[in-house]
Amino acid sequence: MKKTLILSTALAGFAFAAQADVTVMSWGGAYGEAQNEAHVKPWSAATGHAAIMVDSDNPAPAIKAMVEAGNVTVDVASVEYADAIRLCDEGILEPIDAASLPPAPDGTPATEDFLPGAITECGVSTDIWSNVFAYDTTKFPEGPKTAADFFDLEKFPGKRGLRKGAKAVLEFALLGDGVPAAEVYDLLRTPEGVDRAFAKLDTIKSQVVWWEAGSQAPQLLADGEVAMTTAYNGRIFAAVVNEGKPFQIVWDGQIYENEMYVVPKGAPNKDLAMDFIRYATSTEGLRAQAQHISYGPARRSSMKEELIFKDGKTVMAPHLPTAPENMGNALETSADFWVDYDAELNERFQAWLTR
Repeated sequence: MKKTLILSTALAGFAFAAQADVTVMSWGGAYGEAQNEAHVKPWSAATGHAAIMVDSDNPAPAIKAMVEAGNVTVDVASVEYADAIRLCDEGILEPIDAASLPPAPDGTPATEDFLPGAITECGVSTDIWSNVFAYDTTKFPEGPKTAADFFDLEKFPGKRGLRKGAKAVLEFALLGDGVPAAEVYDLLRTPEGVDRAFAKLDTIKSQVVWWEAGSQAPQLLADGEVAMTTAYNGRIFAAVVNEGKPFQIVWDGQIYENEMYVVPKGAPNKDLAMDFIRYATSTEGLRAQAQHISYGPARRSSMKEELIFKDGKTVMAPHLPTAPENMGNALETSADFWVDYDAELNERFQAWLTR
């Protein structure tokens, strides 16, 4: 059996990839740790193949650059749903045979066990996560309750944290401006809707602290640099449960989507990469990840038994984006929209930032 090697390193540390049979690129922080503990370490122990995890603020641009340069050093990457669709269309990713994915324990084929849309031509869902906003309860004992409150600097004064990019920020601006979730993307497809979203962002622009890596959002809140911030829900959960931070998630206006495992075209260890994905996205693999971070499994069979956090006592169901009580004003990210409009809207977003 080969010596198991599990490392978490910065993007600059790709030299370590030469020591591994499979290199997995993920998002670092609490999320990367969850995938490391639930997928990378167990797969390595089960197969005897060395596995390395490397971190990135966003794996999609990194693997695209590798493929286009003809120098791919990553075997598996964790990317957002729209990026999985777009990169597949661009020929950046290897196709994944859905029929090869393991069935549920009762024999239900994976294609029926996964939730709708969770398997694409080149990607398999690892979890359902969401962009939410959160605040420090010691600063706002009564607290904001709605997406509109995030933009109310008079009632809730203080700096705001926002992810530096168009995606999920423009949608959140419209939700905060009172647009029903069902109408957000129809509106964003019009010049008037885009103008309206940026106009809403203008109302808080002078008070925004921009973040790029998922780990930055809870840190901004913990350091008191912002009064409230958008964040990945699992990062806030981890700060509360693991570190005892007095943070509260506001689920109103959450924007949720699937995260996907993909294999870059030309991955040096393609066959092992596919084996890793089959292992990680099995019923047990997805269930294991949900016991480390509050992102919902994309397989029905993974949710048939009560999910308990790794501490052995925290019931996960109320903390998942897909909990019924958290879905009242939720918006599912439209992959089709962002495949079509990503470049255009991010160009405008960058121009808006510099004004």
